[in-house]
Amino acid sequence: METASQNPNQQLWEKGDFTRIAESMRQSGEQFVDSLGVRPDMAVLDVGCGDGTTAIPLARRAARVLGVDIARNLVEAGNARAREHGLDNLRFEHGDASRLDALGDNAFDLSVSVFGAMFAPRPHDVASELVRVTSPGGRIVMGNWIPGDPTLVAQILRISAAYTPPPPEGFISPMMWGVEEQVTERFARAGVASSQLTFTRERWSFTLPEGPKQMLARFRDYYGPTMNAFAAAEGSGKRDQLQEELDTLFDAQNASGRDDHTHIPATFLRVVVHVD
Repeated sequence: METASQNPNQQLWEKGDFTRIAESMRQSGEQFVDSLGVRPDMAVLDVGCGDGTTAIPLARRAARVLGVDIARNLVEAGNARAREHGLDNLRFEHGDASRLDALGDNAFDLSVSVFGAMFAPRPHDVASELVRVTSPGGRIVMGNWIPGDPTLVAQILRISAAYTPPPPEGFISPMMWGVEEQVTERFARAGVASSQLTFTRERWSFTLPEGPKQMLARFRDYYGPTMNAFAAAEGSGKRDQLQEELDTLFDAQNASGRDDHTHIPATFLRVVVHVD
């Protein structure tokens, strides 16, 4: 059993406080859930759920929701938010998308992961586990960032990678979950035919009543990949260069037209898997 100290993925997401980023994602989370056709009393799994950006809207629609996340601080924050909202049909648990051992086969009518499971190691295991826990006739719906996309998150990760040491041998970029052929192959190995998958490119927005420099500060101080990039850039004397690159990015991507408000749309790949 891998311990927290041995699990770099857990270390990465517990390093900061993703709740400070998630505050900018609530509206898009609601809109995403609106599109899912959730019925009352559906059993829904939200993998890589953070503090509940999609799990809480799912539970508000009377689904029975379980949120699973690798970061224990986000599980704690999610359970606190569920209590605040009076949602006794929602709970959050610690777990790894690559190994959902605590969950039974065919347990969920809908399995969702929005920018969550894509960051887990062993992507083929992720696909296999999502298929295993989803009941026949159910769906898996993922939202995944797209490599090389010109919008915000893909560019944050591209810029950050240029300032951090190369990944270990055998590392598979999480951005490959944004490549249709890769996703098709991963689910094919889990027994899902390509005809059971659909792909669409959609927009997710980051919106806050503060300027783009303040939003960048949240990513710098609370988002694991950017925190690592700034730490590495500090060590190499390139911190100001990284700050300038990201300042330029956030300013250019801000669609609000204001210095005191940020609205940044980012393109993602929606994956829908129909499980038989």
